Amino acid sequence: MRVQIAKWGNSSAIRLPKPLVDELALKPGQEIDLTVEGKEVRMTPVKPRFVYRIEDLVAEMRRLAPDHEPPIEDWSAVEAPWPDVPPRDP
Repeated sequence: MRVQIAKWGNSSAIRLPKPLVDELALKPGQEIDLTVEGKEVRMTPVKPRFVYRIEDLVAEMRRLAPDHEPPIEDWSAVEAPWPDVPPRDP
């Protein structure tokens, strides 16, 4: 598959044809890794890392079990099960 190098600001760029983008399941903004092997350039898609936010996880839990309310426990009255231990010397 041939493409042409274009000027993009002070850099050079290539445009990836749609069939290649579709075949590799690339998305705009996704990173790719370029490596030089002799006189050839290899392009490898970087697998996206999943980033979880607590808000999204809680929303998904509420969506899956909307009527479930977790029990609320009052831990303020719980006594420590260990004896008082003096601080260690540094």
